[in-house]
Amino acid sequence: MSISLGADLGDAVRDAARRAGKGLSSWLAEAAATKLRAEALEQYLDEWEREHGTFTMAELEQAERELGLGAADPAA
Repeated sequence: MSISLGADLGDAVRDAARRAGKGLSSWLAEAAATKLRAEALEQYLDEWEREHGTFTMAELEQAERELGLGAADPAA
């Protein structure tokens, strides 16, 4: 497999791989796997909402809390 990246993106990817202590191919494979998982989750949630209805704000806030994604400052 061969890929092409713009110069700035290529530099940023090489730097990120270096900082992570990984080879470029390994870092890119991990990034691709992460992207595929995110897309699969998005598809699952879209299907769930079509079947069960849109998530309420209370459900989204609970998910943020449980996942540790909420703002550190409740007023934020």
